[in-house]
Amino acid sequence: MSFFDDASLAFLPSGGAGKDTKAYSIKPTDGSGDFTFSRGSNLSATRIGPTGLIEKGRENLLLRSNEFDTTWATIDSNVTSSQSGYDGSSDAWLLSKTGASGRITQTKSISGIFTFSVYVKKGTTDWVLLYKTGTGEGGRYFDLTNGVTGSSIATAPIDSKIEDVGNGWYRCSIVGNSATAVVAYVADSNGSQSGTSGSIYIQDAQAEIGLAATEVITTGATTGKAGLLEDEPRFDYSGGATCPSLLLEPSRTNLIGYSEYFEGTDWVVQAGITLTPNTTETLSPEGLNNAYKVVSTDATKGFYFGGLNVTNAAVRTIYLKGSVGGETIVLKDPSGFGTPSTKTLSTDWQRFEMATTNDGNSYQGLFIDDISVGTIYAYGAQLEAGSYPTSYIPNHSGTGSVTRGLDVCEGAGDASTFNSTEGVLYAEISALEDLGTARRYISLSDGSSSNDLRLYFNNSVGTIAALSKVGGVTQFSMFGSGYDLTEVHKIAVKYKVNDFALWIDGVEVDTDSSGSVNAANTFNELAFNGNSLPFFGKAKQVLVFNTALSDADLTTLTT
Repeated sequence: MSFFDDASLAFLPSGGAGKDTKAYSIKPTDGSGDFTFSRGSNLSATRIGPTGLIEKGRENLLLRSNEFDTTWATIDSNVTSSQSGYDGSSDAWLLSKTGASGRITQTKSISGIFTFSVYVKKGTTDWVLLYKTGTGEGGRYFDLTNGVTGSSIATAPIDSKIEDVGNGWYRCSIVGNSATAVVAYVADSNGSQSGTSGSIYIQDAQAEIGLAATEVITTGATTGKAGLLEDEPRFDYSGGATCPSLLLEPSRTNLIGYSEYFEGTDWVVQAGITLTPNTTETLSPEGLNNAYKVVSTDATKGFYFGGLNVTNAAVRTIYLKGSVGGETIVLKDPSGFGTPSTKTLSTDWQRFEMATTNDGNSYQGLFIDDISVGTIYAYGAQLEAGSYPTSYIPNHSGTGSVTRGLDVCEGAGDASTFNSTEGVLYAEISALEDLGTARRYISLSDGSSSNDLRLYFNNSVGTIAALSKVGGVTQFSMFGSGYDLTEVHKIAVKYKVNDFALWIDGVEVDTDSSGSVNAANTFNELAFNGNSLPFFGKAKQVLVFNTALSDADLTTLTT
């Protein structure tokens, strides 16, 4: 049989799609089977994309980023539109000096680590100065003839880059820590912008949180966003999967204020360790040059983030790789409490973790210690309250924390989609943990916990279960035990008057030959929730059938 053809509702992340506030089912085709989705109002969530790289949400914080005659202030300068651009368009601008301070600027309050970038081409002058005002005010000169960085002015940027994009155009960028405005000067030479004439071409300015310039997002009257958006479901390809899973996680907070900038506040770099940001020797786990190069000349030293006071269970994670493989480090807490963990690195990125329990001690942060003499690379540190790690939460805020909201996916279908009197609920799912701490449901119901059918991970280690209630009275409760819930399992629960069965991975593990079912047209939604306990884990597919399948079909379906 064709299971997808016979299903009344079919949710398959690789076959459907998602956008802000929606996760699409491939059946029904009229949209009634689509899930509503929400998470939060920021870009703190990440996922592993089909290339195996971390995907983030991105935002250009500047307004009218390529309209330099609007929200931009021209000081001792003027701009002329409709110039030939780096992208073959006529969207570039000529920025011409009319006085010694010839520049263009946009006032913008930016908190935390950010990157300011502009596409620039020489005109009658060969140099540009990118600058940011505010705490740590300063900037960098760029040579538009030879494609190299020049000297810094005032406080040197955390990093500076000039990238040749062809036809005399360069993308110039500086990385800073907070700003009140961003500025581009027409410079006369390295270290000087005092002349009263000269011009350069500019296009597509961008200011974005993080250590690297990403693909251009052109903005208008509001900021522009791209990548993984706030309320977009996360189709996750982690583990090298060719078909994704819908990733649903609880709300978590990254307490490490600079998760990628390892020289920021509360990071301590010990003697014998040298850090270099945005190394070009390797791409980071998100495919950019925004990882740190870590050189060790003393195998008893490392670097750490401290200053926290964590007493609850917590888990620390960081991405590391070696330059040659075989390098070792020790993960521990700066407080000295907890059990240190020695890790061996390979030449591939790995996410290493170290957990501590609520044992009455006060834990302070994350320590990458005893780094082998040689070179390793680091990216993406995280410390979150909880017993298991969740997906990476970028935090460039400084001393503050960043929280990713709870993934909520519910409300698919209506009374015409489901048969309350008989059928099969099938899910190919895995849990985020297997500690037996809470039940997590996928359910068919009337929106209450009194009339429903639930498939769930039970609050006993390694247990998968199903139950049904009619008018608040339990009709059956079936279990299968001894499973690693962090592995993907194919689970089906069959329901029909006096004929209930639970199938797991091709085996009928439990049956019940007594009990009633809900009245016709009772079920009106399928939700990754039940009894107010949202499902946390990964779902590769969920199917609903309006007939009780045969044992042969259930064997095939769950194998």
